[in-house]
Amino acid sequence: MANIGETFQKAKDNLGFIGVCLGIFAALFLVAWLFERFVMKDRRRRFSDTHFITYTAIFSAMAAVLMLLEFPLMFLAPEFYKLDFSELPVMISTFYLGPVAGVVTELIKIVLKLLIKGTSTAFVGDFANFVVGCAFVLPASMIYHAKPGKKTAGIGLICGTLIMTVFGSAFNGLYLIPKFAQMFGGLDGIIAMGSKVNGNINSIWTLVFFSVVPFNLIKGVVVSILAFLLYKRISPLMHMGDDRRKRRKAKKEA
Repeated sequence: MANIGETFQKAKDNLGFIGVCLGIFAALFLVAWLFERFVMKDRRRRFSDTHFITYTAIFSAMAAVLMLLEFPLMFLAPEFYKLDFSELPVMISTFYLGPVAGVVTELIKIVLKLLIKGTSTAFVGDFANFVVGCAFVLPASMIYHAKPGKKTAGIGLICGTLIMTVFGSAFNGLYLIPKFAQMFGGLDGIIAMGSKVNGNINSIWTLVFFSVVPFNLIKGVVVSILAFLLYKRISPLMHMGDDRRKRRKAKKEA
């Protein structure tokens, strides 16, 4: 009976986790869609479905590859916090195609990574990467698309970095670290891992303050700088195709 009860509880916990994942994805997608519907308006229809799907797939594949190239910052955080730059293609995707593309690219990136490599964190780390990544790219994209320009791109990236740092850190403290502890040997073991990196870490919130906050901040700053420099250079190349499609459409209508 005890085994049956444990199995039932584990299934209940897993279903609850899946429900949280689906609910958060739906909420993020809805926010992105409403923004495009009421703020971007006519600009959201400038791409065909084929064009949207093609570029989303390309950026998702690039992001998935970059997600495989992850490395720990052993001087800053426990080894299960690993830095990758997969948000770079996602940011370029959402700047080019819109906020909905950012959320979709972030999701497909995770799915591709799981198909290629699987998970070593019982999907918790993958879920964290998706949610925290969206907290970065979605605000940046919405600010940029509200009034596209170099200045708003910079403001969006700064705000995205700050929001990711604050939200990602709070989300770690309130949900992700306790979830890791529940699945991987208890909270004491995780705190001990943090203490080996920094002797000031002795609780969840000191782990968040001394490790998670600077970790997210470093990632946000580096990706923002790279995205700002790269998008400025490749944007004209991507928009050349937009101009050709407009000319073809004008000829057909004529």
